Amino acid sequence: MKSYWLIALAVIGLLLSSGCSAPKVESPPKAAIIDQLSVLRENPEFISRTRQSLEAMGFQVDTYTSDQVTVGFYRQLPAKGYKLIIFRVHSGILGVREGAEINITEGTWLFTSEEYSAAKYPQEQLTKQMGMARIDASYPWVFAIGAEFVKRSMKGKFPGTVVIAMGCSGLRLTDLAESFVNKGASVFVGWQATVDLAYTDDATLALVQKLVQLPIKEAVSQTMAEKGPDPTWGAILKYYPPQQGDRMVKELIR
Repeated sequence: MKSYWLIALAVIGLLLSSGCSAPKVESPPKAAIIDQLSVLRENPEFISRTRQSLEAMGFQVDTYTSDQVTVGFYRQLPAKGYKLIIFRVHSGILGVREGAEINITEGTWLFTSEEYSAAKYPQEQLTKQMGMARIDASYPWVFAIGAEFVKRSMKGKFPGTVVIAMGCSGLRLTDLAESFVNKGASVFVGWQATVDLAYTDDATLALVQKLVQLPIKEAVSQTMAEKGPDPTWGAILKYYPPQQGDRMVKELIR
């Protein structure tokens, strides 16, 4: 009999406990700092202070260093669930070599740190989702991804994600920005010309600090008023699409 009552009590206790549930606790939104440019110049102060500002906005922050920024990393990036992404990544309007000449292509590209090989990713290369790129003669050729890669090869969406591109000419054209927005991103912030690395670190940190309390348009305009255009190249910070300018980050990531 004892065993019978013990079993009965255990069952009753189980039934009683199953009727109660703990209150749902929402996880904080996640942000990523993708630091492909750490191979060129590390800036731990930038990373630390940017992290502090993002945490002040309520974000849980992950940081990725250069060796982690591969084609596969970009492919899986949407699945990681970030609501704000800072690309400290070399970028630009890529050229195509034809003999001794380099012809400019009408497209914007984000660098990886994965060394280029003509034998890898043949389908993506043939469909102009990817190309070869190099920071300068001191560094090897690496893969770079374009708007078509974001559209066709990135797995998943970026729902309500704020994207900040720190590299050169991220918004000289709107193709890359459009590809992220079409994947669900709320806004894309970037430079419309070549930008110096030390300058973009300084200006981007100022921008992120202002985004704690200001909408996109005001944060961008105040950053430009405070820092001025890039002193060497004249780059100016822009955002896309323009109708998002009056919204705060906390509104954009909903």
